[in-house]
Amino acid sequence: MLNNAVVMGRLVADPELRTTGSGISVLSFTVAVDRGFVRQGEERQADFIDIIAWRQTAEFISKYFRKGSMIAVQGRIQTRTYEDRNGNKRKAVEIVADNVSFCGSKSESGTNAFSRDDSYANAQPAPSYSTADEGDFKEIPEDDLPF
Repeated sequence: MLNNAVVMGRLVADPELRTTGSGISVLSFTVAVDRGFVRQGEERQADFIDIIAWRQTAEFISKYFRKGSMIAVQGRIQTRTYEDRNGNKRKAVEIVADNVSFCGSKSESGTNAFSRDDSYANAQPAPSYSTADEGDFKEIPEDDLPF
């Protein structure tokens, strides 16, 4: 079976790093991805894709990306169900990020996280976690989720 998702877009808000009760870094954010077509007489539409990142990947994104930054995300689509505060059953669809990359120039991204001597070519994404870590997601109480 195959479950691979790749998206490139801009962060719609500053990412906020959180920590689970067991000390694992987790970060959720939304990426605006322009659609590849425009209907005549209309403006270009965008889809807003929810992304979740864990551990070093979450810390990397928190350190180097801000609202408006262009980012490429490779991961897998994950669905989960939960009960909201009113007792209603909800379903969430999100991409679990395995790898992230910079896109565009420093001036486009709006980040000043690098000194003049640093370059994107030298920036290494944080190591991705293995699918063996999936169980960590199920153990997080709803109140600890970042969204």
